[in-house]
Amino acid sequence: MDFKLTEEQELLFENLAELVEREWNESEYNDCYYNKHELPQRFIDALIENGFTMLGVPEEYGGTPVDYLTLVMYAKELARLTGANLPCASNAISIDDILSFGNEDQQKFILEYVAQHGTPPFALGFSEPQAGSDSSGILTTATRRDGKVYINGQKTMVTDADISPYLLCITRNLEGEVPMKSMSMWLVPNDAKGVRLEPMHKIGLKTGHFFEVYLEDVEVEESALIGVEGNGFMQLMKNFEIERLMLVAAGVGMAEAAFEEVARYANVREQFGQPIGRFQIIQQKLTDMAIKLENMKNYIYKTAWEKDNGISIMINSALAKRYCAIASFEVLDEAMQIMGGIGYAEESRISRMWLDVRHLRIAGGTDEIMVHIAGRQLLKKYR
Repeated sequence: MDFKLTEEQELLFENLAELVEREWNESEYNDCYYNKHELPQRFIDALIENGFTMLGVPEEYGGTPVDYLTLVMYAKELARLTGANLPCASNAISIDDILSFGNEDQQKFILEYVAQHGTPPFALGFSEPQAGSDSSGILTTATRRDGKVYINGQKTMVTDADISPYLLCITRNLEGEVPMKSMSMWLVPNDAKGVRLEPMHKIGLKTGHFFEVYLEDVEVEESALIGVEGNGFMQLMKNFEIERLMLVAAGVGMAEAAFEEVARYANVREQFGQPIGRFQIIQQKLTDMAIKLENMKNYIYKTAWEKDNGISIMINSALAKRYCAIASFEVLDEAMQIMGGIGYAEESRISRMWLDVRHLRIAGGTDEIMVHIAGRQLLKKYR
């Protein structure tokens, strides 16, 4: 494995750094985050204009094909440079289900929307009040009457349902013997009759909204089905392993941004007549943070490299997700401790990143589920 940047990667990240330097406005983002609870669309528009939102999308669909390692590096670097968790970092992964299983009309609409808006046109309707880590507990159904399909159920913790035209909704045939082989994937218009949104309020990630979505006899056409009926769960899981890497790559990037900020701070913040960086306890914190950052970057890069080279990442994606989700928050927590009271203030970028990174231990599979996935496979490997 050689993680030295290729010429193409060097150019890509140089261009990204220049764009962030020119277009990113921290106070504008804080206004979006704390006051408006909106995405920083002006910055996303700049990413769109410069082609970053179509990274990893096949060329025949109007994108720029790159390998998984480059995508993971990009997600990490975008978060490091901005100190923000932006949804447009993983468009290629988010829309892959549609490119792989959708019909021609669905693919056309999805790609045109991403090209114009920089984010996918659907919110993911997967989790339900009784079905979080246990996906087999999904109770939302799709039934047929008079040539139409009717969706009934409830989805929870749905991000951006208010600004997304569609819900990528997973339903289940409750009569199926095997739950995971009885699920289907549908594109449901969020403005359809019978769809009701109720807001939920998060402590972090405030540029994206959380919703309970209630579906009562929501009528859709047969053409709303994505892929093969009964195969929806497997379709959704197709890229879940690399999605987990993309998730934590943003956490690693924010942890790296925090480390760089507090290392500079420790050089200039004086207490007891000298910079706090001269105290060994601060040096120890910085040393341990640097070790975790190196380990996290190596882990996500190695796992992405394995995916690119056709090596199974079933175990390593779960291990990397668990380790990086925990370690990135630990780095942010130590960064806040070094900053002291000012690090706890809303005006501090550290406090915003601290809130955002904490969600990684839940999203995309909890720490505990990563143990469930990896632990079984590790035991099987040495049986």
